[in-house]
Amino acid sequence: MATHTSAIKRTRQALTRRERNKAVISAIKTITKKILTAIENNNFDDAKKFLQTAASEFGKAVSKGILHKNNAARNISRLTLKVNNLAKSLGAPSTEEGAKKTTEAKTQKKAAAKKPKAKSSAKKKS
Repeated sequence: MATHTSAIKRTRQALTRRERNKAVISAIKTITKKILTAIENNNFDDAKKFLQTAASEFGKAVSKGILHKNNAARNISRLTLKVNNLAKSLGAPSTEEGAKKTTEAKTQKKAAAKKPKAKSSAKKKS
């Protein structure tokens, strides 16, 4: 057991962080299992909804330093791939296609919103 007050405080902090991290990891595992069961039951709508929630949970875990960003990206990528394969088998639009449509629409809006720049008529000095 620690004898210094700073060491005692550190063990206390470590325990509270451990409990908090454990709760976040548990939530991630639960939502991942929900996605996988939705895929097994061929329920694309639920899988897509849970995938969005999972991406949010993974992002929060990365920002809190609980998971490494590559670990979260790998897990989200694998889950997205499984959901998209389910979409292909059911003939529904995949999550990537929906994302592409929204980004294309945003790009078109931005291009339309930009005004052409006026050319300056200032003379150059030699």
